[in-house]
Amino acid sequence: MGEVIIREIQPKDNAAVASVVRQVLVDLGVPKVGTAYADKALDDMYGAYDVPKATYFVAEEGGRIIGCAGVAQLENFDGNVCELQKMYLLEEARGKGLGAKMIDTCLAKAKEFGFEACYLETMPYMKAAQKLYQKNGFQYIDGPMGNTGHYSCPVWMLKEM
Repeated sequence: MGEVIIREIQPKDNAAVASVVRQVLVDLGVPKVGTAYADKALDDMYGAYDVPKATYFVAEEGGRIIGCAGVAQLENFDGNVCELQKMYLLEEARGKGLGAKMIDTCLAKAKEFGFEACYLETMPYMKAAQKLYQKNGFQYIDGPMGNTGHYSCPVWMLKEM
């Protein structure tokens, strides 16, 4: 892997980000309903994160987006908790430390925003991702927080800031 730049999303990145997210979900056999695949925001991620206390990052290598992740207020939840959202890396970008860098970048921004905890949802068979989340201080919790609409993601994790 060459030099990777992690930066905030720009409007010109929308199509590439949607493509990365959908490609990773298809590669992993994730259901298209009840997951990020069906999110309305997926085709305008810049617009979706252009709100207070939210941001989305892309990982770019040689001008090509190979990964992405963001943080935003946890939807339909009464509390100062954000959600690590739509973190996806193309297969070629996995296993090289980029996921940890993306998490660090997102959590640093979440702390800057003043969030007290960070929540995430994932799939049971995404074991490598869960291991990475645990390594970064996320712990399993017994049920969902808020209502993200991702009813097909039955694994929930939380990190206190």
